[in-house]
Amino acid sequence: MSERSYDFLMPSVNFFGPGVISKIGDRAKMLGMKKPVIVTEKFLKELKNGPVEQTIASLKQAGIDYVIYQGVEPNPKVHNIEEVKQLYLKSGADSIITVGGGSSHDTGKGAGIILTNGDDITKLAGIETLTKPLPPLIAVNTTAGTGSELTRHAVITNEETHLKFVVVSWRNIPLVSFNDPTLMLDVPKSVTAATGMDAFVQAIEPYVSVDHNPITDSQCIEAIKLIESSLREAVANGHNLAARTKMVEAEMLAGMAFNNANLGYVHAMAHQLGGQYDAPHGVCCALLLPYVEEYNLIACPDRFAELAKFMGENTAGLSTRDAAMLSIKAMKQMAADVGIPKTIKEIGAKPADFELMAKNALKDGNAFSNPRKGNQADIVKIFQAAYDGKF
Repeated sequence: MSERSYDFLMPSVNFFGPGVISKIGDRAKMLGMKKPVIVTEKFLKELKNGPVEQTIASLKQAGIDYVIYQGVEPNPKVHNIEEVKQLYLKSGADSIITVGGGSSHDTGKGAGIILTNGDDITKLAGIETLTKPLPPLIAVNTTAGTGSELTRHAVITNEETHLKFVVVSWRNIPLVSFNDPTLMLDVPKSVTAATGMDAFVQAIEPYVSVDHNPITDSQCIEAIKLIESSLREAVANGHNLAARTKMVEAEMLAGMAFNNANLGYVHAMAHQLGGQYDAPHGVCCALLLPYVEEYNLIACPDRFAELAKFMGENTAGLSTRDAAMLSIKAMKQMAADVGIPKTIKEIGAKPADFELMAKNALKDGNAFSNPRKGNQADIVKIFQAAYDGKF
């Protein structure tokens, strides 16, 4: 890689480890929060001694008032962020605390964006379009997957067009993030698998991205190794705290990596699947991963050969290309082991939609850092391969 300059973005403070959720009240007080909106999902709100209850207990101990929005949906919609904004204004709130996985964090970010940068978030899609800071934002993470608690990405679905779009800005990065693995012990197997595969993809795409650098490379490598050694165990036994802890470490590393080295066609295409069919983001990513990366392989075969080693494959004596192909095999095996569907047909994908989805994927903010530059016909072919289960 030629020498070049690059920046590196992450929250100013990241709390990690069992029990750190108790520090939320103190940190909120340090930030001057008087009345945050807690943005979360209904089932988390109702979970006894769950992350929302523990967040509230810590806020009360610090003498901080709050109001709750519990309407977060998977693949958060424009109407979700507008509802948070209205609650924020009506209640006299002054800050936001997101509690949950990527959907909660993206909803909170989206609400913050339209509170300070204009009512129509669809006009702010793109990279560094925000001119004003968001209200103070804390993210309490409950899944080992998206990395949204520490990244600059806010992914929102336009329910009218079924199109997912991304607002990418350093202003979206939460001021403080919390990753407490004890909050994840009761996460269902299907969610553990989907979010874990999202983290896996978010460690792989930055490693082959045109924007990778030595710092993000090291994060990707360690994240991949951690996921290889823990995701299957976390799916098999959700109360395996050691596996849960490794997965949190991995998703944080992957989040920091893609926050800086960006992603690629897997995410650009997954956003179209998720938006069109309201399918889980991590499942969409996992289904597309091997087909996109097999397409990408000729752009940087040496990087894929290295990935195979990190994934535990024996590449001794193999050519670079043969070693690289083992990484594709390992990606498929990981998805199969944790119970991901085999094809996008199983989540409702229809070939009639591929042309439009391909067109929109190439406009997605993640497409520009993909190592191989494709056209609409290429993307349609990848969608078709993921539909058929083979190239």
